[in-house]
Amino acid sequence: MAEPPLVVVADPIDAGALAELVRGPCRVVDASGEPSRLPSELAGAWGLIVRSRTKVTADLLTKAPQLTLIARAGVGTDNIDLAAASARGIRVVNAPAAATESVAELTVAFALLLFRGLGPVLAATRAGRWERAGHGRELAGKTVGLVGYGRIAREVARQLRAFRAVPVAFDPFVTRTDDGTELVDFGTLLARSDLVSLHAALTPENHHLLNADAFARLRRGAFLVNVARGALVDESALLAALESGQVGGAALDVFESEPPVHRALLEHPRVLATSHIGAATVEGQARAGADTVREVLRALRGEALTAAVALPGGAR
Repeated sequence: MAEPPLVVVADPIDAGALAELVRGPCRVVDASGEPSRLPSELAGAWGLIVRSRTKVTADLLTKAPQLTLIARAGVGTDNIDLAAASARGIRVVNAPAAATESVAELTVAFALLLFRGLGPVLAATRAGRWERAGHGRELAGKTVGLVGYGRIAREVARQLRAFRAVPVAFDPFVTRTDDGTELVDFGTLLARSDLVSLHAALTPENHHLLNADAFARLRRGAFLVNVARGALVDESALLAALESGQVGGAALDVFESEPPVHRALLEHPRVLATSHIGAATVEGQARAGADTVREVLRALRGEALTAAVALPGGAR
């Protein structure tokens, strides 16, 4: 009798989700604790589950001649060579809704911190200085420009309205909204926004979308939040804009290189920096694991997939 298909878990996922996978119609190898084991474990793998740590390169795929499915326990798939997967006919799925609330809440938290100027205040208080004058502005009534208007940006807009902020959005792939958010072109968004928040996927076309030219067109003193992808921002141009006062402050959860190497930006007094934690809440990680495992089990049972990623060449 043929053995059940083998699913290899390359990166840690929620324990409850892993237990559900183990109960499924498959064999499971959890290689997340020993990444060096991964190439050898892939030899007989039917499926592979990753988060962001494992880079699914064309070379790694050569170690998995029987691979049929790659499941990303998260939203972005930039750690997966989609062209190589497509060439092999390997399906790719993700968990597109798992991180929505977690990342949206971090975005709004960043907005509040920036408008109130709380980064320097927290540092001063911890250092023993009791500084009380002139600390920040209200979020209420401010215009927040959302670059990209997918699931996360729409949730950000919903949450912002509770603070009476005014969201506007730029997204070349969205032609209408059903929530009242005004769609504007990129230049208009820069000129009108008190804070610009990035929620776009990284593509060759929008690499360094926020560059020196974009910062020059920004409303002077506006803030920047990036919880999407680090390479959307030209970090040298951002540092120059912070130094000149063109950008009033920035909150960055993502960087072009991670861990970041641009120390002057990281240590700037008007920069709030976190370590790519947008989706890393207990609830978000539980959803990511559960959604991913459910999709893998659908594939094992031959059912229709609900979160297939479009691959180059149209394969799904």
